[in-house]
Amino acid sequence: MLYGKEHVEKYEETDGRVGYEWENGTTILLLHTTGRSSGKERINPLIFREWDRDYLVVASKGGDDDAPDWFKNIEKDPDVEVQIKGEKFKARARTATPSEKPAMWQHMVDAWPDYSEYQKKTSRNIPVVVLERAA
Repeated sequence: MLYGKEHVEKYEETDGRVGYEWENGTTILLLHTTGRSSGKERINPLIFREWDRDYLVVASKGGDDDAPDWFKNIEKDPDVEVQIKGEKFKARARTATPSEKPAMWQHMVDAWPDYSEYQKKTSRNIPVVVLERAA
């Protein structure tokens, strides 16, 4: 999604008072991953929705044929940190299973209808990622 470094900094500085709410009533979390090549922390603002006790995000990259870098990072290292407003917590990222995905996908499309259009633009099966809070 198009959301610059300055927006991430503002989100962090204000505990999400600036940046948590985005277009059309969607909500944003910050996903901290470890770069698969650099080993450096990477932060990505992503649309999310709650799912039971977990959180869902979509690796859409606007329907690009290549997966977003953050998704490639979690494939290598699924241990992440999540920030939702002022709360930061450790989580483990995983791709929704084929049986889970349809309901989760619809839940995310309800939040951001453009996901359906993104899927039409690519032959890549856009994953739904489940962020499970660490115990």
